[in-house]
Amino acid sequence: MRILIVEDEAGVAGFVQQGLTEAGYAVDVARDGPDGLEHALGFEYDVIVLDIMLPGMNGLDVLREIRNRKVKAPVLLLTARDKLDDRVQGLDAGADDYLVKPFAFPELLARVRALLRRPPLQAGTVLQVSDLEMDTAGREVRRAGKVIELSPREFSLLELLLRHPRQVLSRTQIVEHVWNINFYSDTNVVDVYIGYLRRKIDRGFDPPLIHTVRGVGYRLSAEGEHA
Repeated sequence: MRILIVEDEAGVAGFVQQGLTEAGYAVDVARDGPDGLEHALGFEYDVIVLDIMLPGMNGLDVLREIRNRKVKAPVLLLTARDKLDDRVQGLDAGADDYLVKPFAFPELLARVRALLRRPPLQAGTVLQVSDLEMDTAGREVRRAGKVIELSPREFSLLELLLRHPRQVLSRTQIVEHVWNINFYSDTNVVDVYIGYLRRKIDRGFDPPLIHTVRGVGYRLSAEGEHA
């Protein structure tokens, strides 16, 4: 899943980026308001972590603008302000959650996971299609009760597919959500990682769950597809 961090404090931005990357997310960072707005409007993110006090354009103005432009990504506001009026103002501007600095990274990670569970994404910490289950909190995958070991990138790719069951995802959509903005590929990296997943979650199991939609992309479904 792809996350945007808009934070001008280098230490905070680096700390959050490293933690989220280690947790298996694709992470982009913007260091001021205008850059954050450009990112949010130019790419499709699953969550936006947005500081309020930003140079060039404050976070609340960024938030109002992206909501005016119909960006639906859930937004977690970061701020040093802890007054009720500040929290209300942020939520009224379109934020989905609010975290006061300083914060512990496990709390931020839990809030990000909670935002990812909100509609239109699939609810709950356990995602399931057929006998394939993923516990996003415990970061465990099982098929027919058997634990499947995945790399962080494989986990992120499978999570994306599980959050959009029976939906065809193009290779471009997959790259944009699983790899970050600095990733450039004119190779078959998506096909390679789909191959890795197939060997781990489909080989030896029935029915196959990952299906190729020729000329379009991939979908996760218990129903058969024509490759």
